[in-house]
Amino acid sequence: MAAPPECFSKNGHLSASEPPCPLNIAVNVRFLLPGDKLEGIGRFTFETLSRLVRQHPEHTFHFLFDRAYDQRYLFADNVVPHVLLPPARHPLLFVAWFEGAVAAWLSRHRPAVFLSPDGFTTLRTRVPRITVIHDLAFEHFPQDVGWLQRKYYHYFTPKFVRASARVVAVSEATRQDLITTYGTSADKIRVVYNAADSHFRPLPADEQPEVRGRFSAGAPYFLFVGALQPRKNLVNLLRAFDQFKARTGSATKLLIVGRTAWKAGPMFDAYQQMQHRDAVVLTGRVSDVELVQLYAAARATVYVPYFEGFGIPIIEAQACASPVLTSNCSSMPEVAGGAALLVDPLSVDSIAQGLARLDAEPELRAELVRQGLTNVHRFSWVRSAEQIWQNIVEVTAKALPR
Repeated sequence: MAAPPECFSKNGHLSASEPPCPLNIAVNVRFLLPGDKLEGIGRFTFETLSRLVRQHPEHTFHFLFDRAYDQRYLFADNVVPHVLLPPARHPLLFVAWFEGAVAAWLSRHRPAVFLSPDGFTTLRTRVPRITVIHDLAFEHFPQDVGWLQRKYYHYFTPKFVRASARVVAVSEATRQDLITTYGTSADKIRVVYNAADSHFRPLPADEQPEVRGRFSAGAPYFLFVGALQPRKNLVNLLRAFDQFKARTGSATKLLIVGRTAWKAGPMFDAYQQMQHRDAVVLTGRVSDVELVQLYAAARATVYVPYFEGFGIPIIEAQACASPVLTSNCSSMPEVAGGAALLVDPLSVDSIAQGLARLDAEPELRAELVRQGLTNVHRFSWVRSAEQIWQNIVEVTAKALPR
């Protein structure tokens, strides 16, 4: 499936603007999981690819799954699904899938490019690779991931970055981290942001009491959204909320929305030790419709990880007219765009003070809502898909001469 001769210009290279003939593009879609299970990387994969394949019907996209797939991910007639085994959900199986099954498929079919949206790729191919790097958290907080995963990440990720023809970073913070940590050339990296989907929007004021009645017994609430894992900093958030309640006597509750991911034990220990744990509601995962409602009816969204590659909940909340409190480090100030109250995630007192301000200052909340609704216009899945396509065009234009 290499580019046919008629695709090349007179100098033997692909066109640098729009490919003059159909291309075969292979895509790693491991994170398009069956059912309603899409989170950060899966959401980026879904939102960009669903637009990309429809925007470019003349090209064929070969989706490489690692398990039985949901038909809804075959976004258009130009998507061809392939199931390559074994399912890659363990470091040893990562090696078997990427360096075995994927490399063998690429060798047989020779697509014009291999796009991998999840930070992994294969080293055993001569096909040009575009790899999306979401963050290098494991380099800075290795204790937050399991031993075997950590070994895999540390060994393979810098090699993946070097082997890729183009690296896509989801924020300027991640781009700078790649340059600083791996010495990656700035010219090799492009920034393509995440976005908030169009269904994230404000909820009419007269519909918000029903949401609060359903989830917080009618009380105002702060909202956290994200998988329960160490980097989300829930231990400090819970301690800060306890301090906020003790200092203010406020009736405001804290809703924590998200699945239990990994190493969540310390968070549950902190919860059990709280003086005001009866004011904390652990909802688990909720539907997309409920998530929009929860953002829109919240007193504020509180999202204080100590490291993030992007931080989608920040702009989802802003799109729903929720004031945002977030961390003053990593990518979060970049994404918040001056439209959030920033706190030190490593300081319980700083977080508690931020909660107290958002609870007691309606003028501050209103101003953050106004600024947030403006900030979200910086992000668009349509634009992100177009930028991914431009990277494909640029990489294939540099293909070896025929």
